[in-house]
Amino acid sequence: MATGGPLQTKAPAMPKLWKNQAFTIAHADDGKFEGQGLRAFFEYRQLGIAEATQGKFGAHVIRAVPGMESPGAWHSHDLDFQMVYVTKGWVVFEYEGQGEHILREGSCVLQPPGILHRECRHSDDMELIEITSPAEFATQAEEAPE
Repeated sequence: MATGGPLQTKAPAMPKLWKNQAFTIAHADDGKFEGQGLRAFFEYRQLGIAEATQGKFGAHVIRAVPGMESPGAWHSHDLDFQMVYVTKGWVVFEYEGQGEHILREGSCVLQPPGILHRECRHSDDMELIEITSPAEFATQAEEAPE
């Protein structure tokens, strides 16, 4: 029997993954790029996501160090999620079973967990945003796929 009022439902419970997160904002002019990251030919600016999510997620801006090139080493990561969004310039990645792909400003790639890949080359002005889960993860050097 209709009551004439709005239907009220209970919101589903939030999964534990989404609990215990802190509010955070990172402004470009407040951030500092550091060369202490996974790759010497890149600089990294942390966005505060690792701290706000207790390490469940990480996000940073990565930019090329002008004049430095990638050695193109094959590798893989022990993580659950890795997404890259190019904000400036271009970068070429090669993925096992997927071939070489040039990512330009506005390009986005989801790299499945454990996929063998390598950064082949990039423009001197390249910048991208990388989001991972978890924030900290192991990286393994790999042999080139056949």
